[in-house]
Amino acid sequence: MKPTFDLKAVNELVQAESAFIDRILGEVGKVIIGQRYMVERILIGLLTGGHVLIEGVPGLAKTLTVKTVADTLRAKFQRIQFTPDLLPADIVGTTIYNMQSGQFTAKRGPVFANLVLADEINRAPAKVQSALLEAMQERQVTIGDETHRLPDPFIVLATQNPIEHEGTYALPEAQLDRFMLMIQVDYPSRAEERAIMDRMTEPTGETAGPVCTLDELFAARRVLGQVYVDEKVKDYVVSIVHATRDPKAHGLAELADLVEYGASPRASIYLNLAARAHAFLRHRGYVTPEDVKAVGPDVLRHRVVLTYEAEAAEVTSADIVRRLFERVEVP
Repeated sequence: MKPTFDLKAVNELVQAESAFIDRILGEVGKVIIGQRYMVERILIGLLTGGHVLIEGVPGLAKTLTVKTVADTLRAKFQRIQFTPDLLPADIVGTTIYNMQSGQFTAKRGPVFANLVLADEINRAPAKVQSALLEAMQERQVTIGDETHRLPDPFIVLATQNPIEHEGTYALPEAQLDRFMLMIQVDYPSRAEERAIMDRMTEPTGETAGPVCTLDELFAARRVLGQVYVDEKVKDYVVSIVHATRDPKAHGLAELADLVEYGASPRASIYLNLAARAHAFLRHRGYVTPEDVKAVGPDVLRHRVVLTYEAEAAEVTSADIVRRLFERVEVP
């Protein structure tokens, strides 16, 4: 006999275990004005263990926001500035000869941290990106002939500038697919920019401090698995992902010639997890279609590969995803 789901009990559990979210948001607000969307997506990555790619023009506080969120956690944080002359050993580490012992020992690189900020990741050459790929997917790295497990949690928060192409190396689709979310950061509103100007030109000295432990984060991750997702919502997630692969079958024949490849099965998994985390951030023990819609563009926009016809027509993957959510029936 199938056990009865107690939604009230799950709601109460989620409300109790998600209390630290408000503390983090309040602490981040001491340093960062606005950017609630970016902060929440970073928290979704933390809750699910998914990597996050942050794209935006210079000066939108991408790096500062990641650093500030890291400051609210009692966790190890490392920032890596990616440059064209970077080597894989600068990321994962290398072996060093010890003259006293006559042996080679492994010196671990900055990737051995709980939160790794890969700043301007598209400035690193392919061999460095490949070294990071193993770390992101397998959560381990190989130094010499030894394999080393990375700490838990391990999350890569990468930034990239979409307007500069000279001296950059576009991330291949295989690596983009490893990122759970790709978020696009926009300019602040007029009121927010005025507040930013005042705060940065008349500094108060306020900084963010640690308000959350790793134990609280692990407890939240365990609760996340109990957030209820109805069968109809699960079918909705699968329908959205399948529509990226075969738009014609979902009443979007006009998009068929614009999509070269649709989203991989990772999209279904990540969309389910991200929707659960989004509900958790709202202190809710169940997922609604609105949760799926809220995180859907961030999960899908970097997984839809367009044709030359789409590029010629100046249609973006974000446009395709938006059309899919407009047309696929909501349960």
